Amino acid sequence: MSVIRTPGGLSVRFRPRALGVGVGAALLAAGFGLVALGSGDYPMGPTDVLRTLTGGGTVAEQFIVYELRLPRLVTALLVGAALALAGTLFQSLVRNPLGSPDILGFTQGASTGALVVVVLGGSSLALAGAAVVGGLGTGLVIYTLAWRRGVHGYRLILVGIGVAAILTGVNGYLLTRAPLMDAARAVLWLTGSLDGRGWVNAGPLLAVLVVVAPLVLVGCAPALRMMELGDDAASAVGVPVRRLRLVLLAAAVLLVSFAAAAAGPVAFVALVAPHLAKRLTRAPGPNLLASMAVGAALLAGADLLAQRAFAGHQLPVGVVTGVIGGGYLVWLLAMERRAGRL
Repeated sequence: MSVIRTPGGLSVRFRPRALGVGVGAALLAAGFGLVALGSGDYPMGPTDVLRTLTGGGTVAEQFIVYELRLPRLVTALLVGAALALAGTLFQSLVRNPLGSPDILGFTQGASTGALVVVVLGGSSLALAGAAVVGGLGTGLVIYTLAWRRGVHGYRLILVGIGVAAILTGVNGYLLTRAPLMDAARAVLWLTGSLDGRGWVNAGPLLAVLVVVAPLVLVGCAPALRMMELGDDAASAVGVPVRRLRLVLLAAAVLLVSFAAAAAGPVAFVALVAPHLAKRLTRAPGPNLLASMAVGAALLAGADLLAQRAFAGHQLPVGVVTGVIGGGYLVWLLAMERRAGRL
């Protein structure tokens, strides 16, 4: 742990390795973005991309970068960061490395809201709004069912898994009731896709991140570290455990809901990014900022791979994150078993 003291007497503590991991992941995400902005049917070199981003370039280059490619890239970065931050919060609050919105039912709730719009008929904007409402409503239901003189990790996990199973069945039924073309569009959304994403998709999530991320990183991170020692220890040093858990759960559900509204329920990012950040930083406690940078780089890289891995055919980004995330978890379990911890 290093400390920087400002001339005004303010002390800022940070871990050099964690800071290095965050900066490295951010640079990696920027590199993926630079390649993504310059590749495609209209290829552009890195110099052309940078010139266009700084206000130069031809009219065609400005249109391709600002209207077609940059909104998709920004959406990928924001969704990756939001899911990683939410996953870190869930894993810390439930004190379980498998704590993830994919497993606890919040992603399925957002999917249910979106599918209701698909069945009833509605615009893409209505679908995104319904995904937010579905995610937030599911969060409220899970919190209410898990409440018993407070919300504890194991109870939240059990209730979340049960709600996820119920909503998975509901989502399957809703797909059978949708018209064929709408059902095909819904399946693509349920896989997690960044295809055709514009500024209208990135804007709401950016607004949520601008509000929620500073609140969590600056206002709640120290208390969250204390909560990892246990509720009793945190309460003993003055941490309002119940109120803080409610605020952080609300923040995590909000991030997951708006991320799903922007790109669909992209799998495994919320689960894998915190694990990668923790292994890279080798630091105890929630690595919030590093996890956000790793999540942004992970999704930006996965989307680049989804676009360019197969010539003439683009994969939904959720397919790539599912393969990467599933492969990583299998490898991690194998390493843990070899080390004798399983």
